[in-house]
Amino acid sequence: MRQRWSGLLFLHWRVPVESIAGRLPAGLHVDTFNGSAWLGVVPFFMEQVRPSLLPPVPGISWFMELNVRTYVHDDAGNPGVWFLSLDCNQPLAVEIARRAFHLPYEHAQMKAGRARGRICYECRREGCARDAVFAYNAAGDDARPAAEDSLEWFLVERYLLFSADQHGSLHRGRVHHAPYRILEAECAKWSAEPMRWNGFAVPEQAPDSILAAKTVDVRVFPLAAALRQADGFAR
Repeated sequence: MRQRWSGLLFLHWRVPVESIAGRLPAGLHVDTFNGSAWLGVVPFFMEQVRPSLLPPVPGISWFMELNVRTYVHDDAGNPGVWFLSLDCNQPLAVEIARRAFHLPYEHAQMKAGRARGRICYECRREGCARDAVFAYNAAGDDARPAAEDSLEWFLVERYLLFSADQHGSLHRGRVHHAPYRILEAECAKWSAEPMRWNGFAVPEQAPDSILAAKTVDVRVFPLAAALRQADGFAR
C-alpha cells in the first residue's frame, strides 16, 4: 500500500515495564529506554491511502487516526511497535485493517482543524465517557531527523509493526519512509483519555515527551509470519 502521514503529534509517557509486559503475546518483549517502558498517544491524518499502483479515491483515501502504542522487540531483537488501539473515522479502513493486518482498530468519530500552524484534534470512541482533545502548534523551520540512539530516535524511528491474529499467531509488517523530521511542539491541550480507553491509569502529569513530525510518504508491505524461538528460530 501507499499512504501519506501528516499532522503527526507524538505524546509519550514513561510507564512501568510490568504494565506493558502482561499485555504482550508470546514472542514479544518490552523495549525500554533508560529502564522505562513508554506509552504513546499519536493523532494524525492519513492521506492518499490506496493499494500500490492505484490512485487514491475521494471520500475513502483521506481520514484520521489516533493510536495508542508501545515499543517492543521480538525474540531476535528486532525493534518495532505494538498497538494497543487505533481509533479511526473511516469505517471501511477499520474493517480492512482488522482483517488484513490483525490490528485492534476501533470505530470513532473524529474531527480536526488547522489554522496558522495550529492543529486541533478531537476523538470520540463509542462507549467511552470522555472525548480526547489535542491542540498544538508545530510551526518552525528547525525540523530535523532524530539523533541516533536518542530518546526521540527510540520513540519515532520504528519501521516494523507486530500484530496477532485471532488464533494467537504473531505477525510482522514492514513500513518504509524517509526519517521523520521532528520538532518540539507547543501543546495547549493534551489528553491521556485514550490510555484510559485501553485500561491504563491516566497520568496526571504532562507527557514526558511532546514531539511533532513533518509529513512523510509511506510504503506499507504485506504481513509475514513472525518467527519465534519456540519455532526453532534463534538470533
